[in-house]
Formats: sequence, structure tokens, C-alpha cells
Amino acid sequence: MPFIRRPADFSGFVRREGAAIVDGAGRPLLLRGMGIGNWLLPEGYMWKTSPMDSPRQIEALFVDLVGDDAAGRFWQGFRANFFNEDDVRRIAESGFDHIRLPISARIVQHEDGSPIEAGYALIDRCVEWCRTHNLWLLLDLHGAPGGQTGTNIDDSPRGEPDLFIDPARYRDRTITLWQELARRYRHETVVMGYDLLNEPLPNDWQHKYPNELVALYKDLTLAIRAIDPDHLIMYEGSHWATNWSIFTEVWDENSVLQFHRYWMPPDRAHIAEYLDARERLGLPIYMGEGGENNLHWLYAAHRLYETHDIGWNFWPWKKIDTRTSPASIVPPAGWSDIVGFAQGGPHPSPAGAQATLDALLEAMKIGNCTWNEDVLRAIIADAPAEVPAWAYGYRGAGVSFAVAGGAAHPGVRPDEAAGIAPLEAEGFALSFHHTNGRPYAPNEQLGVRLSAGDWLEFEFDRLPEGAAPALLDRDGGVIAASFARTPRGLRATAKTSGLAARLVLRAR
Repeated sequence: MPFIRRPADFSGFVRREGAAIVDGAGRPLLLRGMGIGNWLLPEGYMWKTSPMDSPRQIEALFVDLVGDDAAGRFWQGFRANFFNEDDVRRIAESGFDHIRLPISARIVQHEDGSPIEAGYALIDRCVEWCRTHNLWLLLDLHGAPGGQTGTNIDDSPRGEPDLFIDPARYRDRTITLWQELARRYRHETVVMGYDLLNEPLPNDWQHKYPNELVALYKDLTLAIRAIDPDHLIMYEGSHWATNWSIFTEVWDENSVLQFHRYWMPPDRAHIAEYLDARERLGLPIYMGEGGENNLHWLYAAHRLYETHDIGWNFWPWKKIDTRTSPASIVPPAGWSDIVGFAQGGPHPSPAGAQATLDALLEAMKIGNCTWNEDVLRAIIADAPAEVPAWAYGYRGAGVSFAVAGGAAHPGVRPDEAAGIAPLEAEGFALSFHHTNGRPYAPNEQLGVRLSAGDWLEFEFDRLPEGAAPALLDRDGGVIAASFARTPRGLRATAKTSGLAARLVLRAR
């Protein structure tokens, strides 16, 4: 399926049609989106304040630093500066078609279940920004009442999934929250759909409450449909949205199944269960969160999804001092003292902490961030500087590759005899867990062993003007090859034998 670029079309509701997601005019959508982590549910790893990780812990940290009133003013400034219309404009200009907006129940719902209007005003503001810049908006309940994961990412009060442990206290509140969201946005075509629960029941919890999760999903669906018959409903699997064993039937005819993928080999074997579920149930599937990795993995993973007609959402848009997000906040002088205090170090002076927080508010504006253009180029395949040789296309032998004497590698793309092999046989360690974005170490790198006449096709949305591509070996030496443009990108045909490490796209 060719990628249909933004702008979004708000003339009707995004909906399911067979195993595809389509817009209001019935045009198939291969979604490319951006996740706005941290804005309505702060996460400690984005601030580098671990072990102060949950929103409650971060809020308490800032109160300890500067007091209640100043901390309150900081959060007002944070909500104004960390994400605003300037960010939405940049996301749209970068070629994306939707935003996934994580929401904390504490932002929009009082303890008694009544709505918090100031929180809904933030969502309304985002809806209008998306309308102005032609992006759809996916509403994601990232932190349900009581917590659905039992980890810091849901702001659970006890660090346990009390939504399921203590349903008498939290279950009805969760249903009430989704009823309120449905009531407010039932006629809003800017809203793409409802993502009911982010990454519910990870680790051992997935085995304790699977039936309760299914029952809650069904009750949430009934509650929403009594108010809103039109919006897409998305269901995530348990265990970080990776375990789909609960999906045995279709609960709603206008629904999508969502998985998340981090740090796995980017190959068909590692998404096979999701492809099988699409075939078995006839529902669309969507990769709702992935990223936090280096450029080679980002390019490969997103080509894998698109080849299999899976829309995706990148995580996240912005963090402090990062190489893995498009926008990186430059930490101000003094931020290391606050991080040190969060980790048990000395208490900064209140005046110094206040000055640091004030400077941080300015630093987090998108115009003041470091712009990691290479991240965007990798995930959209828009003239990236280089791609790994093992990330040739995912369409199979004779279409994406032809390697006459190739063997399969057991660790990545194991169903393809394409000649993937370690660049260093000694001490090789297959690893795709690179959360700081660092390139692969020498003993982690793979290449493709080619002989004369073997070829690989690489897929790109765009090649640089006047590109002079080259296949390089592990030491940067050129492997003699010819190159031909194809409708999907570029075919590289080896003229001699060699172990290709990467394809470099150079501008003449």
C-alpha cells in the first residue's frame, strides 16, 4: 500500500473497513504518527530523574526543591511550553498525519469521578491545533484510575495495577472517564479514535488478570458505544501491548488491535502473531508505540511495518538530552544538580533550583531544542545518510533481494536465505537494545555476504538529489556495485564479492 501523506481529511470519521483503516472518504491509511509522551503524564526517564520516575514522584521532587506555589507555577509553564501549537506545526511539516496523546486520569478526573475542566481544556487545545495543521488525534488513556500497569508509566498510587486489584474503587471511574471523553468528542472528526488502555498488565500481572482485562474492554466498549457509535476503538494487548492471547473474537466492528515494539529484531518473525491475528479476526492492526533506538533500527523497523501495511506511531516526540527523539531539550546549567538530588545527592538551594526550572521552561520550547533531523529521516526513509545492509526490503526473495549462495541468520530475518552474517565472528553478540541511540558496537554489527550478481533493494520515500550511493564494508571500504532506481527506492547489485555493512547515500 503506498503511503498517503497528510494533510488529514476531517470530512468524516476515520474508521475500519475490513482489515484496513480508512479515512472519511474511504481511502486506505498507512498511518505515520508521533506520540506526545510527558506532556499530560510525565515520565522520569524523559527527565533523567530516575529513581524519581512517576508523575507523583516528580511532582513531589519539585515541591521539595522550590515549594508548593513555585512548583505549581512550573507545571503551568510546562504545559504551555513543552508541547504547544509550534510543536504540532513542526510535526505536520515533518510529514506525519496524526498524534497519539497520552492522558493521565489525574489530569481530567477528580477522585469522585467528576471531570476536571482545566484538563479537558488542554485536550481541546490540542484538538484545535490538530485541526489547524491537519493532523488526526488519537486519545490514549495512558494512566487509568488506580493504574493499569503497576509501574511508573501509569502514575499508579501504589505501584500496582489497582484498576484490577481494587475494581470496586477504580473500575467504574475508568468507565466514567471514557464515557466523558466519548460525550465530549463524539462528533469530532479530528479525533481519530480511542486507545482504551496503554500497555495493561505487564509482567506477571498478565497471567493474573487476563479475564478481568477482557471484561473491562467489553464494558468500556458498551459504555462508549451507547454514546458514540462512530469513533475507532483501539485495544492493546497485555504485557506492554505485546501479548495478544486475549484477542480471540471481535468485540466491536469498528475496532483496531494495537501492539508496541521496542528492542526486538525488526523482522517478520517478531510481528508474526500480530499478522496472524489480523488474518484470523479480519481487524486492522497498528503499531502504537516504538522507538528509543538507534538510526539503523529505526529505519529497519518502520520499513517492516509499512511493508506489511501496518500504520505506526513513533515514541516520543521530545525528551531532555536525547539522540533518539526528533526534539532534544538542552538541559540548562544546574539541571545536573537537580538530577543529582533526585538520586540522593545534596539539596540545591531554592534560588538555584528555581533559576534552573525557569531556564528549563525556556529550553523546552521547540524552537530552542536541538533538532535531530537524522531521526526523522530514518523513520520516514526520507534521504537518510546511511542504512544497514541487513535492512533491505521486506518483500521476499526475488523482490527485495537475490543472494544466490545466501544462508539464513538465526537471530534476525531467520526465514530469509539472504546471507546476513556478523561483521566480526569473534565475540559476536546480537543486540537491538540501544535506548541511548548509540550506533552498534563492532561485535554487534551484521552485514550481508554478497557475490557478483547478487542484489538488494532498499526502500525510501525519497533519495537525495544527485545521490551517489555506495556499498561499504565494515572498514568503510567500497564494495564494487551498480545502482538502479526502482519504484520503491534503490537496487544495489554487487560486482564483486564482499561483506556489505551499510548503504551510504552521498550527495554529489
